[in-house]
Formats: sequence, structure tokens, C-alpha cells
Amino acid sequence: MDSAKYLLDNGVKPSIVRVMIYDYLKGTTSHPTVDDIYKELQPKVPTLSKTTVYNTVKLFVANGLIKALSIDGTQIRYDADIGHHGHFKCNSCRKVYDFKIGADAEYGLDGFKVGTREIFYTGECNHCLLKNN
Repeated sequence: MDSAKYLLDNGVKPSIVRVMIYDYLKGTTSHPTVDDIYKELQPKVPTLSKTTVYNTVKLFVANGLIKALSIDGTQIRYDADIGHHGHFKCNSCRKVYDFKIGADAEYGLDGFKVGTREIFYTGECNHCLLKNN
């Protein structure tokens, strides 16, 4: 689906900058911060400000278009994959990886109405483990 139409269908007026930010988030698995998004898009949009990026991701989160992640409480990262999955943050390289998680019933929540799912792990990723051995 076209991003502008998707934003409009979900209550967000699709400005050029909003579409660019959403397309960037949709096209990455790096779970970027506001600074990361700004650094990536600012060369393409010289008038872009960090405030605009912050306000845009805040709007997207409020409308359920993206997730805001705070795995270790030090920074907020954003994820356009709003499906059911967990996150792993490597303590060495600081990258965040997606992983599949089971159905709610597997966690003893059969019959519960779950609203928010946040499953985070931290540790060492396989790339960093291989480098350090």
C-alpha cells in the first residue's frame, strides 16, 4: 500500500516529510533513534529539524503506526513492524534485533485480553560473540 494513503487511512495527514519518515522506518530493521532518522533524512531535506522528526514519530506512535522501544531506559528507538515480536539489544554493538515470540496462550494468558506486548532481552549478539572468541 502507498505510504501516503496508509497514513491518511490511519488519521495522519501525509505531508512529504511524514511520508519520507514513515518510508524510512518501514524500510529499515535497525530500530533507529530520532537522531538516526534525522541524520539519514536531513541531507535529502535540508530544512528538516530534529523537532520535526520527534513530533512526527510521536504522532505515528499515538496513531499506532509504529512502536517506540525503550529496552534499557537510555534511548528510545522506533520500529515500523507493529506485529507480534520481541527485541534483543546487544550490549557490545548496541544493535537491536527482532525475534519471533509465541502466542499469548503459550505464556499462560489464554482467555486474557492483551493490549501491549513488550518482550526485551539484552546480552551479546552472535556477531559480537564470534569477534570476541
